[in-house]
Amino acid sequence: MLSEVQRRRRRRRFRRLLLIITLGLLVLVGVLLFRTLSMTSRQMAVAPGPAIQIDAAAAASRLAQALPFRTISYQDPSQFSRDAFLGLHQYLVKTFPETHRALQRELINDYSLLYTWRGTEPTLPPMLLLGHLDVVPVESGTEKEWTYPPFSGTVADGYIWGRGAMDDKVAVLGALEAVEHLLRQRYTPRRTVLLAFGHDEEVGGQAGAKSIVARLAQTGMRPVLILDEGMAILKGIVPGIDRSMASIGLAEKGYLSVELVAEGVGGHASMPPAHTSVGILASAIHALESHPMPAHTDTDGPAGALFQFLGPEMSMAPRMALANLWLFDPVLKLVLDRSAPTRALIRTTFAATMLEGSNKENVLPARARAVVNVRVHPSDSIERVMEHLIQAIGDPRITVRRLAGVMSEPSAVSPRSSIFTTLQRTVSQQFPDAIVAPGLVLGATDSRHYQSLSEQVYRFLPLQVDASDIARIHGVNERLAVDHYADAIAFYIRLIQNFND
Repeated sequence: MLSEVQRRRRRRRFRRLLLIITLGLLVLVGVLLFRTLSMTSRQMAVAPGPAIQIDAAAAASRLAQALPFRTISYQDPSQFSRDAFLGLHQYLVKTFPETHRALQRELINDYSLLYTWRGTEPTLPPMLLLGHLDVVPVESGTEKEWTYPPFSGTVADGYIWGRGAMDDKVAVLGALEAVEHLLRQRYTPRRTVLLAFGHDEEVGGQAGAKSIVARLAQTGMRPVLILDEGMAILKGIVPGIDRSMASIGLAEKGYLSVELVAEGVGGHASMPPAHTSVGILASAIHALESHPMPAHTDTDGPAGALFQFLGPEMSMAPRMALANLWLFDPVLKLVLDRSAPTRALIRTTFAATMLEGSNKENVLPARARAVVNVRVHPSDSIERVMEHLIQAIGDPRITVRRLAGVMSEPSAVSPRSSIFTTLQRTVSQQFPDAIVAPGLVLGATDSRHYQSLSEQVYRFLPLQVDASDIARIHGVNERLAVDHYADAIAFYIRLIQNFND
């Protein structure tokens, strides 16, 4: 039995412990609230720019007439259509006469285009706008699913319909429309404006963008801004945000494909070994899917930058979590891992896309093969990926080999500098209702070839898209709203003006 003195001491110790815990919780809550309330909006208070008069119907017609040129990039180079690209070149010359009178036009590697609009102050570094002339093929058998034929270039129901309307003739024609408009207004830029349009972006840009970069490197030009496609204005896609989000890509993922091969014993399927080559290969793929590479939410990376911009625009609970990643980071990663798009934002991803085994249902394959497509996060590298693959699979019976072909390291992360601020201001002028935030491009663009020319490489196409539009890119019924195209042209006009004020 405890004495009364001992009981009083125990009660005092318990009260002290309870007081310490209470004070600790109060301090924790205070820190959480302070950091949350200190997470102020990073959106710019920008007065809408002066109205820019665009003849939307006429511009839509000009873009539509560029779509029937079947400038398709095929995996098989023998299918390349020289006439389609040269026909598009001639169409651009005819359609934008002021541009072709005032700007220097160079043909790069026969099919890519480089335009130079000389500024009045040649010592200023130029700005460079990118686009690409080529499009992806229409998947065989889907032609009848299109509302209008995919290469008809139809304007109907308030939209421009056809392959290339969104990816990426909108950037090519949109930039040329902006230059043509400014020339007709007798505008002359202070800094040189460059337009570069590759012809093989959809198959890696090795002949187009890479050759343009080599040409620009000869001139010694170091652009103050390089702007390519990549991100857009997303409507109703971001959970917890009821406004549109204009996402500007600070970086893009790297790309490679890896072959996994399991060698086994062939023969009749009626007498299989304990582990067939297919079973060994399946176990390897399962191991890879079960052991992802580390997630990255650090503040100096694209995901961390996105959270800093989005957090202040959210309700209290998610805002508190994003303002206090030192505490909630593990929980945030668990939440982000539940969705494919957000998981891809924070991790290097592995996707088994091709499988090969026996050519008959009752024959054991002596060799089973899989191809895994890898998108490399900017915080990782191809070398780390290969090390992780071998370690995660952990089976010497599996041969791991990088496939030849398109392969690229992830890009550097572009800074949130004064150049980014000017780009943000331009977006806010043209799209005042949108939240502007940095982002990460999950695919690949021509911009990765231009990193040697400037660290200020950003990826943003002024398209307004919702969830239903995402599937149209490279898919069925690619289309662009006529009024949205006019907004895109106005954005390019403002961008050129803002970088020449």
